[in-house]
Amino acid sequence: MKKFVTFYILICIFAVYYQKYKTLKISDYTYHLPDERIAKFPLDVRDNSKLLIYKNGSITSDVFSHLPDYIGKDDMLVFNNTRVIRARIEMQKETGAQIEIFCLEPYEPRDYQLAFAQQYTCQWKCMVGNLKKWKSGILKKQLICDGVETELQAERIGCYDNAQLIRFYWNNSMDFGSLLDFCGCTPIPPYLNRKTDEIDETRYQTVYSKYKGSVAAPTAGLHFTPQLLQKIQNKKLTQCEITLHVGAGTFRPIQQNDFRKHEMHVEYFSIDLLVLRKIIANKGVLTAVGTTSLRALETVYWLGVKMLKKNIGIENIHLEQWEYYSLPQDVSIEKSLNRICEILERHHLETLFASTKIMLVPGYEFRICKRLITNFHQPQSTLLLLVAAFVGDDWKKIYQYALENNYRFLSYGDSSLLEL
Repeated sequence: MKKFVTFYILICIFAVYYQKYKTLKISDYTYHLPDERIAKFPLDVRDNSKLLIYKNGSITSDVFSHLPDYIGKDDMLVFNNTRVIRARIEMQKETGAQIEIFCLEPYEPRDYQLAFAQQYTCQWKCMVGNLKKWKSGILKKQLICDGVETELQAERIGCYDNAQLIRFYWNNSMDFGSLLDFCGCTPIPPYLNRKTDEIDETRYQTVYSKYKGSVAAPTAGLHFTPQLLQKIQNKKLTQCEITLHVGAGTFRPIQQNDFRKHEMHVEYFSIDLLVLRKIIANKGVLTAVGTTSLRALETVYWLGVKMLKKNIGIENIHLEQWEYYSLPQDVSIEKSLNRICEILERHHLETLFASTKIMLVPGYEFRICKRLITNFHQPQSTLLLLVAAFVGDDWKKIYQYALENNYRFLSYGDSSLLEL
């Protein structure tokens, strides 16, 4: 009887899922984005960007420096404090062929902090430009790092998850993070259709970035200045930080019209026990600064639900792309997050380290966040699907308003504050 009930519940979940998404196609989530509307460079002043405010179905417009006027005193802003690494390394074969190595994420060791602290050698998952010209052999690059002659070598050692495994060697005790700072370039988005400029070294980075690991910026945070953060603090608005390292997969287009067949990339994140306690105390009235913060926060909720349902360990904890549909749907925020806190405290840990492939699409019911600060995203992208999930069909009205009122789009573009 128990097996039959379980099977019946699974059938019901599948039926609800199928009915909800059977008619949704990625072709329904597109719009015409003229090239001249893409912000190729940042504004001179970060918080001079426009701010679209969407609330109760209505749209108004302001400047980003006035953001605190639209955040309630009981709300809490959640920032992603990841830092973009200089992930692109340009190398050359003896034949003269140019090879670009794009470091995606560490492979050995897999922990980001340990990977950046490595000396002499490490292994990374990478994308390789002009790969057909690099059949075999070791690439070499001569550098001057802090006045010291350094030779960086790169060797292909295999493939992993559609990426190349690259072993790096270098001939001094400099850590790999510092080495990247000397020899790498900032990986600006491909849709900017230009080479990295000097301004990108500072402006494709949030002013509050701390922990290296991203290959793309959490762009909603690019609008904040130290002065604006001070203004938020003076208003005594609650703030907290999480870390989610943004992967290159954030730019990967959805190629199947049935977007359920799109495979999300894995992203690694961490959240402190103290932050979890703040969220519980704040009763989940949160404003996520960026889609990365939002994905991490929603993942945290489901991981708590998963911990309640299953006896799972705290190590290598992960949420699959659609896993939330197989979990109980009626667990409160407090109960879910308290479960994570209990397990962290039992293991004498201050931070939850986890990974996620969660894909948030129209029909999803948001559990933690009530407001979202985000830029204007590419047509037919996972990020646009997330916005459509957050505001429903009004995403079309929002984007049409932005197009008609000369908003700037994509990473260096203007911003919006969206409220459920």
